[in-house]
Amino acid sequence: MTGLDLSSPVAVVGAGTMGQGIAQVALVAGHLVRLHDAVPGRAREAADAIGTRLDRLVEKDRLTAADRDAALARLVAAEQLTDLADCTLVVEAVLERLDVKQQLFRELEDVVGEDCLLATNTSSLSVTAVAGALRHPGRFVGLHFFNPAPLLPLVEVVSGFATEVSSATRAYETARAWGKTPVACADTPGFIVNRIARPFYAEAFAVHETQGAEPATIDAVLRECGGFKMGAFELTDLIGQDVNESVTHSVWRAFFQDVRFTPSLAQQRLVESGRLGRKSGRGWYDYTDGAERDEPHTAEPAQAPAYVVAEGDLGPASELLALIREAGIQVREDEEDHGSRLVLPSGGQLALADGQTSVEFRDVVYFDLALDYRKATRIALSASQDTSQQTLAEATGLFQALGKDVSVIGDVPGMIVARTVARIVDLAHDAVAKGVATREDIDTAMRLGVNYPLGPFEWSRRLGRNWAYALLDDLHLRDPSGRYAPSLALYRHAYASDKREGSTS
Repeated sequence: MTGLDLSSPVAVVGAGTMGQGIAQVALVAGHLVRLHDAVPGRAREAADAIGTRLDRLVEKDRLTAADRDAALARLVAAEQLTDLADCTLVVEAVLERLDVKQQLFRELEDVVGEDCLLATNTSSLSVTAVAGALRHPGRFVGLHFFNPAPLLPLVEVVSGFATEVSSATRAYETARAWGKTPVACADTPGFIVNRIARPFYAEAFAVHETQGAEPATIDAVLRECGGFKMGAFELTDLIGQDVNESVTHSVWRAFFQDVRFTPSLAQQRLVESGRLGRKSGRGWYDYTDGAERDEPHTAEPAQAPAYVVAEGDLGPASELLALIREAGIQVREDEEDHGSRLVLPSGGQLALADGQTSVEFRDVVYFDLALDYRKATRIALSASQDTSQQTLAEATGLFQALGKDVSVIGDVPGMIVARTVARIVDLAHDAVAKGVATREDIDTAMRLGVNYPLGPFEWSRRLGRNWAYALLDDLHLRDPSGRYAPSLALYRHAYASDKREGSTS
């Protein structure tokens, strides 16, 4: 089955920012587009706004003047819902209220033909619940575009409980024909992206709430060590704290207050205080004129150790051994199996974050997971009050000798990047086990929807079969609330043989 024929009129109901974006996508793809809004005159204003954006595309040589003129000729501001009668697809982008959406689609069923595909762009409501008010829910599907719709490639195609396969396929192929990258998923709270992305925000906020590090340091570690484009604090300031918190609460409630999705009290207080981020001038950071930029904690220069003793291969951090040698620091090999760590001249140990705390051991400094230790420009170290200052200084000097800025944080089990990635990997495995989406679509969704440097399964393959499970299991022992309890799916993955699952780690 293919998508809609270009001769088929498409309707978008709701002329706000998202509705305008979806209308522009369909318009540029070659469809006749009817844009409707319940507020008189708003559809006409939105059509003019789309025309202005198309003009800018022409100025930037991304669209020819002829194509712009042809597109504008296909755009109609529909003042009445009855003007949508001959449309073969209607996409809704109105207020995120179940009753409002249900009423709209009940009215649409009385207007459009039986072969018209009905779609909602909801990001937080159940597609199944919206369709529950319809006489023919089989033709109803979720088409979740990401804002701004003309620029972001991802579209989540969501099948509700009653959605017919032919309807989902038709919607999927239409999104692809419009130049988007569709992913198929079941109707689950948060769909793919908003479900699996929760730990990115939650773990950063948790480290802050326990006074492990301040926002600027956490953001810098996520960017410069983890490879994320933005840190959690600056990203939620950009999104809007009220918007991000609303999505978090929606997913948490939909999962019957599952502790894995518990909202942040610190973020709630931020919203209550009116500090909503960039749009209000204050959020986690101060955006008012003349405000000083918050800088991450960066350790003072320290002397690099003359040598390190390598016990084991350091697992996901094994490339550090080559970097240490290249920096002119001797690496002595200890062939006995003592684990996976570096021993410093002071006798202290340096180990990759594993979900344990420094205070449990005599003299251990942990370092965080990096996307690429060679390219990383910052490394976080974690130590307790009992850690020898000499050991911490040697660990700091070692990474500085590799050309890295060093941020020393509190004794945080799993640190920042490691616990975040482990939880994202866990939720991804859990989603596949519950039939939400395929591994491939989840990886695509997280890379394109929130610009992650790797998809969860790409990261899982790189880190090894048991890495995420072992880290979360250790975290769960130290915080038995259930927040870090590994899913059954991750447990099975960790203990499955390579022969049984092939190379899909």
